[in-house]
Amino acid sequence: MIQLLFMVIFSEMAVIMVLSFKTPFRKLVIMGLDRLKRGRGPVVVKTVAGTVFVVMVSSVYSMMEIQKRWVGDDGPVSSTDQVLMVRHLLEATLMGATIFLALMIDRLHHYIRELRIRRKTMDAVKKQGQGSNDKKPDGFDKIKSLEEEVMTLREKLKQLESDIEAKTKQINAAEVNTVALRKQSEGLLLEYDRLLEENESLRVQLQSLDRKLSRSDSKKNL
Repeated sequence: MIQLLFMVIFSEMAVIMVLSFKTPFRKLVIMGLDRLKRGRGPVVVKTVAGTVFVVMVSSVYSMMEIQKRWVGDDGPVSSTDQVLMVRHLLEATLMGATIFLALMIDRLHHYIRELRIRRKTMDAVKKQGQGSNDKKPDGFDKIKSLEEEVMTLREKLKQLESDIEAKTKQINAAEVNTVALRKQSEGLLLEYDRLLEENESLRVQLQSLDRKLSRSDSKKNL
């Protein structure tokens, strides 16, 4: 029993040393503990730990009984009781150390797993940050291209506005010229009508003179 407890304690100490330092055996030990905590492993471990705890309590109780006999008996202590006392003390100490080292292994394994998970999350966050930083130049290029397009569109808009103003001035000038030409044409039409009236009156006068001349010639022939 004592030899078995010594082997268990040395094994647990070796596991703790392996978990404390980053070595190639560390991954193997972590994988073994992961498998041990799956399925029926936790039940078996708890059962063994409970059994060891019960045996340790039994050894402590036996030590208390031997101590009571020592206190009650006035005679000298027997060598058998001394050997049993030392044996029970050694067994209780070794079993307590076994349980304590097992708890240390469990806590170390838990903390190592938490540290690995946090490192993975930190690496993922760093990769996302690097990805966003890599994407930033493309976004800046797009913004610059959009700003350039806006500037060109503004220049085109200004050019169109100036063209519209020039065309508007030309249209206004053409309208003014049209109005002037319309007035001039109306004046010419009035002048034309007046000249037609004068022509008609002159024609009437010429006709009357021709008649008078023809009458005077006819009288002279008579």
